[in-house]
Amino acid sequence: MEIEYAVLQVLDDTLCLKGRAHFFEPDTPLMGALPELDSMAVVSILTALEDTFGLDLDDEDIDAGAFATVGTLTDWVAARRL
Repeated sequence: MEIEYAVLQVLDDTLCLKGRAHFFEPDTPLMGALPELDSMAVVSILTALEDTFGLDLDDEDIDAGAFATVGTLTDWVAARRL
């Protein structure tokens, strides 16, 4: 739950959602559902996730499927924290 909250905070801050992200559920769709989430925003989110979670992401770590829903993004982050 702690990871999900931090992911939601990154989404909210990076996409300037003004608190909307904190109402998202794990099955809330992201890519293609949020107009704020475009390819440039993905880069900003990845950078913010690296900073927030101390990740060191390589190009091969990046998977478009991770941005399908809040839950897939949270799981993706959790798997890289190990």
